[in-house]
Amino acid sequence: MTNNAVILSTGSYAPERVVENAYFNALLGEDVDTWLRENVQIYRRRWCADDESTADLAQKAAQNALDAAGLKPEDIDLLIVATDTPEYISPSTASVVQDRMGLTRAGTFDLNTACAGFVTALDVASRYIRSDTDYQTILVVGAYAMSKYLNMTDKKTVTLFADGAGAVVLGARPASEGTGFNASLLRTQGQYNSWMGIYAGGAHQPVDAGVLERREHQLQFVRRFPKELNPEIWTEMALELCHKKGISPNDVDHYFLTQININSIHETMDRLGVDRARAATIMHDYGYTGSACIPMALDQWNRAGKIKAGDKIIFIGSGGGLAFGAALFTM
Repeated sequence: MTNNAVILSTGSYAPERVVENAYFNALLGEDVDTWLRENVQIYRRRWCADDESTADLAQKAAQNALDAAGLKPEDIDLLIVATDTPEYISPSTASVVQDRMGLTRAGTFDLNTACAGFVTALDVASRYIRSDTDYQTILVVGAYAMSKYLNMTDKKTVTLFADGAGAVVLGARPASEGTGFNASLLRTQGQYNSWMGIYAGGAHQPVDAGVLERREHQLQFVRRFPKELNPEIWTEMALELCHKKGISPNDVDHYFLTQININSIHETMDRLGVDRARAATIMHDYGYTGSACIPMALDQWNRAGKIKAGDKIIFIGSGGGLAFGAALFTM
């Protein structure tokens, strides 16, 4: 194997509309701000404007990553958009973004493993580069416009979920350099597929008047997940990645984990015996942005100068399905 996939650049975008916790106090007629601050440390989030949607978010994040890499649209061989809030059921969101950005040489597809989507797409893109020299430069985007699917009377969802997009440009570099993709894992616990999701609008349940009345076209938490589920699986996956490369969790410089619950992140770091400060957290100002949260956090830390050449990074995403994806990279 002569090539490896390396992260050349990052980019992100969040809508301009800022929604403070106080908005929900008025909307729901109770103090949810205190609970959000004390339990999940979400203080505000970004929501799309009425005329803004997933493709808009993805395009802006992708353009920022492209500019940061100093590349032209025609340099991209493949575009993968990871989202479970697509622009349309069909065609793909990636085809829309490809057209808008003029990525004339790029093949495209969407990938949906819910909030594990970005890490899954990172895995797929890395394997394209490692296995086929026709793929030298791949643009990977995680995009999320869940505000479009929220029931504004449902306290369990409307207060947590938000919108945004993050992107990376992966490039082919000689494997002998020792940078880039190191290892990855994909896991699914499909027995939870009916516990959380958007269950209408597809072939199983087309949208009709009854669906609209029951709000089944919107995001639903059907059953409460065991709170230990994410910390247990994230810890297992991190340990397995480290074992694959013969390193310890403390050899990893940064952890980028799904941002739905800061307590799950802290518990995972404690289980690994790693300083909590090594785990990025951006839910405070952006809410929960699903498949976008990990690349958004990566871009923020990258632009802040927190990531250096040679740093080891673990990405772990989890989402409905339940799907889990983990990857280890050397910058």
